[in-house]
Amino acid sequence: MDITLYHNPHCSKSRKTLQLLKDNGHKPIVVEYLKTPPDAATLKQIILALGTDANGIMRTAEEEYKAEQDQFDVLDETGKIAWLCRHPKVIQRPIVVHGKRARIGRPPEDVLDIL
Repeated sequence: MDITLYHNPHCSKSRKTLQLLKDNGHKPIVVEYLKTPPDAATLKQIILALGTDANGIMRTAEEEYKAEQDQFDVLDETGKIAWLCRHPKVIQRPIVVHGKRARIGRPPEDVLDIL
């Protein structure tokens, strides 16, 4: 079963998670989600695998979110997912997906329980 890492190489937690996966013998599919954002269907699957909702994967300290928070907060779940697809910088990182399970790598060791 493939392991997918939604990765930002500029993020230390993301780099540590990638190294942790490699150190444990895994060769994840690495998706640099800022270059190749997930589409709405993929992001919805990730959110379901995480057991959360769109709010649960938000980086609320990001300027993009702060600038549009009032508009974001009134959206329904489908609208929030579409907004996140247009603003991938606001998505938590890193995210590891393995089968129907997913974890945010904060701390990186959290991803080990789904492998």
